Amino acid sequence: MKPRSGKNKGRRLQNFVRDMLRDTFPDLHKDDIKSQTMGMPGEDIVLSPAARNVIPYSFECKNVERLDLWGSLAQAETNSQDRDPILVIKRNRSKVYAIVELDTFLDVIGVENE
Repeated sequence: MKPRSGKNKGRRLQNFVRDMLRDTFPDLHKDDIKSQTMGMPGEDIVLSPAARNVIPYSFECKNVERLDLWGSLAQAETNSQDRDPILVIKRNRSKVYAIVELDTFLDVIGVENE
């Protein structure tokens, strides 16, 4: 795959996640949730301070056929700053998955984790 095609594929997933978050949080303004420009460092989904108040997560998106899982998780953790990282993954003809740390998942479903 050519580099440009790969970036376009990655951009599509970022835009999909951005749009899903906008639909999930309609009270936020459109500019509160943006997709990062391809090739720029940091999080793939850029949240405004208002969005950070309601979405306490940092998103790393990977739309690839062969995923370096541990490297991708490390990148998500590095970019997450003080928020819980979420790795969003997809490949051709597959569903979109979100990978989170178990403690984060348990918090989301309301289980006391010790």
